Amino acid sequence: MDLAELWAIFGPGVAGAVFGAGWWFWVDAVVCSSVTVSFVDYLPGIFASLAALMFNCVRKDDIDYSPYDEGEWRLKLWLFFAYVVSFVSLAASVGLLIQDSLETSAPSVWTGVAGVLQCVFVLISGLIYWTSHSE
Repeated sequence: MDLAELWAIFGPGVAGAVFGAGWWFWVDAVVCSSVTVSFVDYLPGIFASLAALMFNCVRKDDIDYSPYDEGEWRLKLWLFFAYVVSFVSLAASVGLLIQDSLETSAPSVWTGVAGVLQCVFVLISGLIYWTSHSE
């Protein structure tokens, strides 16, 4: 058994564990918060999960990397949109971290850090699954 076969077997499990760890950070921060966490603070993680789902709607084998072929432009546009959603969710989580550290009435800084960790782990899990899953 070579490394590619092992990655195809264990990659989805690793991706699921990383995804669960990301959401675990967020749940821990919300439960341990002394103030009520607003719905706006949940949005970056929700959109990061949506971006990870968008990545995995496209199979690697369907993408043609030829610069002169106009074949799969819809798939490339879909992946571009998925990357935009992922980077916007990451930027929003960093913005909320900065906001939480500057305001006294906001949730604790741990909530902001957990939001950033959640987005990073969820997006990494989407890419891990995408690289390991091929049909």
